[in-house]
Amino acid sequence: MEAFNRLEAVALPFAQANVDTDQIVPARYLQKPRADDFGQYLFRDLRFAQTGEAKPQFLLNQPVFSQARIVVAGRNFGCGSSREHAVWALYDYGFRAVIAPSFGDIFRTNALKNGFLPIVLPEEAVSEMIADLLARPGARIAIELEAQTVKAPDASLHRFDIAPFAKHCLLRGLDEIDFTLSQAEKISAFERDYNGAAP
Repeated sequence: MEAFNRLEAVALPFAQANVDTDQIVPARYLQKPRADDFGQYLFRDLRFAQTGEAKPQFLLNQPVFSQARIVVAGRNFGCGSSREHAVWALYDYGFRAVIAPSFGDIFRTNALKNGFLPIVLPEEAVSEMIADLLARPGARIAIELEAQTVKAPDASLHRFDIAPFAKHCLLRGLDEIDFTLSQAEKISAFERDYNGAAP
């Protein structure tokens, strides 16, 4: 898993509320193996017509957003079914963080477990960012995970909360298995002490 520390990048405004996981990655792609590039399925039915042609009105299809790595979204982003594939699609496309007033609970958990940072900020702040990004396509946002701050396009600074364990793992690029393996010596020492005290 790629470590996350600082990210400054073009941000994609996605003002719609209640963007569910079926919009992020349609159900027909769920049988695909993880080895696939799920980025090609991201927002598939929103990005492309049934003929396969890209919809030019969809912001992600516009050249100015081709290097976007941060999504700024409406409330309840990632609601709906529990598919982990939604996070895979965002990550594989190149996104590393999403900022929203709220998230679907399971999406938020899946994101943190896959090296993808979901940031909760007040709805007013998010709305202002979206308006600014729509007014100035290609504007950038800077995220500092260590400091837990977001610098908006207008240079305003916003602090966000994150669980200490999730922050530790993201900063070091560890998933839960990696973290457990990193504690192997402590686990072995505990087992020795425990077996010595209660064989």
